[in-house]
Amino acid sequence: MKAVIYESFQGPITLKNVSERTPKEYGVVISVKATGLCRSDWHGWMGHDQDIKLPHVPGHEFSGIVESVGKNVRNFRIGDRVTVPFVCGCGSCGQCLSGNHQVCDNQSQPGFTHWGSFAEYVAVDYADTNLVKLPEEISFKTAALLGCRFITSYRAIVAQGKVLGGEFVAIHGCGGVGLSAIMIAHALGAQVIAIDINDETLNLATKLGATATINAFNNPHIVEQVKSLTKGGAHVSVDALGSATTCFNSIANLRKRGRHIQVGLMTGDHCHAKVPMDKVLANELEIIGSHGMQAYKYPELLEMIKKGKLHPEKLIEKNISLEECTQALPNMNKFDHKGVWLVDSF
Repeated sequence: MKAVIYESFQGPITLKNVSERTPKEYGVVISVKATGLCRSDWHGWMGHDQDIKLPHVPGHEFSGIVESVGKNVRNFRIGDRVTVPFVCGCGSCGQCLSGNHQVCDNQSQPGFTHWGSFAEYVAVDYADTNLVKLPEEISFKTAALLGCRFITSYRAIVAQGKVLGGEFVAIHGCGGVGLSAIMIAHALGAQVIAIDINDETLNLATKLGATATINAFNNPHIVEQVKSLTKGGAHVSVDALGSATTCFNSIANLRKRGRHIQVGLMTGDHCHAKVPMDKVLANELEIIGSHGMQAYKYPELLEMIKKGKLHPEKLIEKNISLEECTQALPNMNKFDHKGVWLVDSF
């Protein structure tokens, strides 16, 4: 099969012919029909993820058709249209048995713990726990957008942030995660403030439901502006980028008893960022992490998409080929485009 592969961190990324995948007894192999480029893939290529063993095929948000099935898979058949959350559970550890597959003790992640979806085929373990059947009304492109950014944002806003209609929600960083969060919070009736460094991205945020925007590129007073716009601070604030600055601002711009949701991946020197703990204590703030979403939770999201309440496809900026991915992936951290780039040609 054709696959995008790198043999050293921060090294050349090439398109090669490699051995096809075979399913494990509880797993499947999926013929990939669409897969998104995500900044997490860039982090992996940079060497920020200890799970990655070289050589490596990245890619973790995808959709496709079941190509082959392990002997112990019960609920899926060859030809099924499917997608997969980026965190896959084992189905049998304590976390999975409690319904929290997104923090499985034995989790696997295509594109990180094993070869991913920047290829013609990808293997997924424990298919009965992790695969999601796609309604015919939802395209492969739309479904591919869900696997990382959209489901992460959905759980962050709905389950972790518990956003209510009328609440003020601040989104720090308007990449794929941030734009998804804006769309979801808006669908719930929240008043959304979008913060980013790119005016074109902020214009897109407005089209997706942001009621106010702040360009942080040359604005040193983000916290004060958010508090002014929200008449006292956001009820919920999301760091959708993952940096010391966005994390601090997201916590500091909350009103009393507000909720900060950390979604952006914190790496390198940002792993142990400073937190305004005096504000957390005095104002009874909540700091909550959010890491993906369980496969069995997808139906409520898919239903909102089918009913036209959410439109993930609006996030697509550009469709590219698998070969073009070799040039696009190492440039993911330049933040020079808005929306999501999607591989749909293999």
